[in-house]
Amino acid sequence: MMPGWSRLPTAKGEPSVSEKSSYKDVFIFDHPLIQHKLAIMRDKDTSTKEFRELVSEVSMLMAYEVTRDLPLRPVDVETPIGIAHCHMIEGKKLALIPILRAGLGMVEGMINLVPMAKVGHIGLYRDPETLEPIEYYCKLPDDIQNRDVILLDPMLATGGSAAASVGFLKDRNIEHIKFVCLIAAPEGIERLHSEHPDVPIFCAGLDERLNEHAYTVPGLGDAGDRLFGTK
Repeated sequence: MMPGWSRLPTAKGEPSVSEKSSYKDVFIFDHPLIQHKLAIMRDKDTSTKEFRELVSEVSMLMAYEVTRDLPLRPVDVETPIGIAHCHMIEGKKLALIPILRAGLGMVEGMINLVPMAKVGHIGLYRDPETLEPIEYYCKLPDDIQNRDVILLDPMLATGGSAAASVGFLKDRNIEHIKFVCLIAAPEGIERLHSEHPDVPIFCAGLDERLNEHAYTVPGLGDAGDRLFGTK
């Protein structure tokens, strides 16, 4: 297991969200900086400006770990003094796909570490009665099939938007997808992995449950509203 990650254990020692279900790829970051910044984000008195900055900062810290498994190739680099035997990233290029609108807040932090990544967008909104996602927008890079995708959304609540977005990407023959969020609820993890067990989930915190309005508890409120100051 990679340093800085923890997995949700079951009685069998497997990563999971409950003793009744088991998943291999659910990672929670326990890095002190991530946990500190997440605590400030949760505070109801944190300003829009600070909240937006924290989302970007935590996203950048998470990107460092999410990209830890990128393959390397040996290269010789000529320095002012001599030849250095180094390593550079090889393999597929990356694409960042934020789920609108809250996912936009995570892009800047990620792109600071991987500036050559392309950025696409998926727009979904949640039906207030059924709570199911409805697509209203999609714009992806032309070469998306040749890229590893990092799907971004601050909250994994019901899992409906995440599962629908992954399904949409798979319909376009995209095979390698990671889902990155700030906070996940057990229900969201269950939903996403019941439909897409091959997609690893990376999060900064795991909440207790969803409330009757499908918000994570204790959560941090509506991430989109707090990012854009619309509430």
